[in-house]
Amino acid sequence: MELLLASAIGVLVAAGVYLLLRARSFPVILGLALLGYATNLFLFASGRVRVGLWPVITDGMKEYPDPLPQALVLTAIVIGFGMTAYVLVLALRARIELGSDHVDGDADDADRGGAP
Repeated sequence: MELLLASAIGVLVAAGVYLLLRARSFPVILGLALLGYATNLFLFASGRVRVGLWPVITDGMKEYPDPLPQALVLTAIVIGFGMTAYVLVLALRARIELGSDHVDGDADDADRGGAP
């Protein structure tokens, strides 16, 4: 189980960094979202994932899952959704104002009619 979680976190981080390095704003936003998902998985995995245990503590339980990483992940999901929505609105506004969706605000030479 740990190998599967570690692999998923690694793939999400690699894809997120790859998308962050793109010149367009939409892939950058997707890269930020993927990095957020990887962070959420890392926080969840830090609570020692245990299969078959109840999340509610009852009398006589000797082992139970750690509730703190679960609470952190739930909070991070809400904050990540809000951040993604805000950055998406900023990217749309920049697209309207600048006429380009490049991160630095400049269009490609091909977009301006220049030589390829």
